[in-house]
Amino acid sequence: MRRRTGCTRKRRSCATALAGEPDIASAHEAPQIVVAGAGAIGCFVGGLLRAAGHHVTLLLRHNTASELRAHGLTLTDFSGLALTVKGDELKLSEEPAVLATADIVLVTVKSPATAEMGALIARHAPRPIPVISLQNGIENVTTLRRLLPEHDLRAGMVPFNVVPMGQGVFHRATSGDIVIGQGGTPLGSTLSVPHLTLTESAEITAIQWGKFLINLANALNALSGLTLKQMLRDAAWRRLMADQWAEALKVLRARGLRPASTTPLPVGLIPHVLRLPTPLFTRLAAQMLTIDAQARSSMAHDLMRGRPTEIDALQGQVMRMGAELGRATPLNARVYEVVKLAELAAEGLPHLPARALRSKTL
Repeated sequence: MRRRTGCTRKRRSCATALAGEPDIASAHEAPQIVVAGAGAIGCFVGGLLRAAGHHVTLLLRHNTASELRAHGLTLTDFSGLALTVKGDELKLSEEPAVLATADIVLVTVKSPATAEMGALIARHAPRPIPVISLQNGIENVTTLRRLLPEHDLRAGMVPFNVVPMGQGVFHRATSGDIVIGQGGTPLGSTLSVPHLTLTESAEITAIQWGKFLINLANALNALSGLTLKQMLRDAAWRRLMADQWAEALKVLRARGLRPASTTPLPVGLIPHVLRLPTPLFTRLAAQMLTIDAQARSSMAHDLMRGRPTEIDALQGQVMRMGAELGRATPLNARVYEVVKLAELAAEGLPHLPARALRSKTL
């Protein structure tokens, strides 16, 4: 019989959360959660769960573990959140054997590391448990499901951006609530805590495709060298976003896919809105999404740190689908090519003008 994961627990009051005082006393009532590959998103989500009283283990790299042991984990956001979990109140591990303790696994590795993490979960967590992919891209759950056929695999959509600030500080710079797929055990109420709302949906695949279209802008942001807010105020970059979105949407629809919007606007209308004059666009965007001044895409942070990006899971996915259909995807292909060059150069953000991605040569 599957071990029960929908455990009851005390809820911290919002006042306690805002005061930054973790309710560690309630931890014995919570399921054991392992955040597998805790980077920016994993540390932010895992930190809020820990502060709310869950047993949480962050499975992470040595450098991040050392940073959190030295400074603790501080979570901030655009709304004024300021919450700290002390280093000695965090359970950190660099060893995948900790997966054997999990009742729930949250997978937060970058897409290229999905297969490796899936194999580690299969090796160390053999009993069937919920495994939730909180990752960009579409194919990660398929990869995990192939490696973990007995587990309760859920796709997830994380709409917000988290900026690693150093010294154990992680800043949520955009708004939105997490959505995961439905499965054998209801998990939404278990994983929803102060400052973190998680809902379950039978339409998670359509929701993922909607977020996929939004995530195509990650590469443009990285290549621009601008913050997200600066990029969205630049008409040339917005037109590029619109054209890239429209190109990808045609491919998705040709495949019979119907992305669900993750904003109040239908997916087909978004390219038209992006092409609006800047003052009108700014007013409309402010009603749909909160972005603070320091937000950059995760791909921008990857290039800044000399790490591989997720371009293969984003523009690369559009290119592969287009090739299967015999449809050209020149703009997505151009963005893919330039990001790959930036990875090879390992010189940080390229700071390109938008027109460079319209040209065949840099």
